Amino acid sequence: MPYLGLIIMILWVFCLIDVITADEGGVRHLPKMMWLLFVIFIPLAGSIVWLLVGRPVDGGIWGGAGGGSSARRSNSAYPEYDTRPGRATGTTAEADEEFLRQCRARAEEQRRKARGDGA
Repeated sequence: MPYLGLIIMILWVFCLIDVITADEGGVRHLPKMMWLLFVIFIPLAGSIVWLLVGRPVDGGIWGGAGGGSSARRSNSAYPEYDTRPGRATGTTAEADEEFLRQCRARAEEQRRKARGDGA
């Protein structure tokens, strides 16, 4: 048991670095800052809960994007809205036009549903 304190400290340092480097959009259940405070002030329990519950699903070794943000699975019906505002930008004019076309089609569909024309 003399090494238990060292193991807990290593786990704590790993989790601190992991929380700090985690992608804000991938952190689960609580905001990143809350996880950081939780891990700092409750080292053993906070570290274990972070690893089991808060860590990004597709996070790399230090909680970053891992396989890239495109590898992240989306549960949303509208995946183009999954990224946070200002983080994603169109790479080509065609991609911008496609996005705008999808937005217009979705708006028209919502208008039809609101009028009661479509199911």
